[in-house]
Amino acid sequence: MKINVVYNNRIDGYSDALETLENILISLKVEFKTFELDFMENFGDFSFVIGGDGTILKAARFYGKTPVLGVNIGRVGFLSQSSIAEIKTAVEAVLSGKYTTEERLMLSSGKLLALNDFVIKGCKASRTSKFYLEINGKFVCDYIADGLIISTPTGSTAYGLSAGGPVLYPSLDAIVIVPVCPHTLNARPLVVPTCETITVKTCDELLSVSADGMEVGECVEEITIKCAEQKALLAFLKDDSFYSVLRKKLHWGVSPAN
Repeated sequence: MKINVVYNNRIDGYSDALETLENILISLKVEFKTFELDFMENFGDFSFVIGGDGTILKAARFYGKTPVLGVNIGRVGFLSQSSIAEIKTAVEAVLSGKYTTEERLMLSSGKLLALNDFVIKGCKASRTSKFYLEINGKFVCDYIADGLIISTPTGSTAYGLSAGGPVLYPSLDAIVIVPVCPHTLNARPLVVPTCETITVKTCDELLSVSADGMEVGECVEEITIKCAEQKALLAFLKDDSFYSVLRKKLHWGVSPAN
């Protein structure tokens, strides 16, 4: 097996995790190459990614059909499978084939891909905007809000959750539309099938767009988003169910302390 090792040098603690992982791979005589996050190449047939969830998202978009396993040195680490202390165990499990993979739906807008979400806001970030939502070319509704989140099931536990959206099981074929701070009492998140084409327009001003938390260039008049043909491939070592991860990482369904 050949291994891609990817690290994010903008996160504190990356050097210790990187040195630990490289030394383990050398001791086990595994062929690997190391890449900084902004200069990735597809050398191997498996990828270890050192960083937080944002690092994993970027690597998963880049590597596509190559399994990606995260070593968490960020905060929540919702998509990660290993801590620094667990790196050796993770490497041994991967080399012995004791891991599973899951394909995750991604969204596309032109050449842009998002594994979590697209976030659409007015270019004047200090004010609310009026957003017009169309699905398959037909008007659905309008929102006066700070923005709209168009999310995958994977991204439903990210910004969409913070904005009041539902949590979706990762394997569902669905897209979530969540308004951000809507200035109305009747705005609700909307879950639609993956065959739908979503277009967002505004009459107020141009739109600012970010994909997986990264700004994607100049403001635009409208944006069209649909399910991408390409899927991300995440690797998992543990038998934890999705619900178990929700409890551990996000404290979901945990009763208040006495």
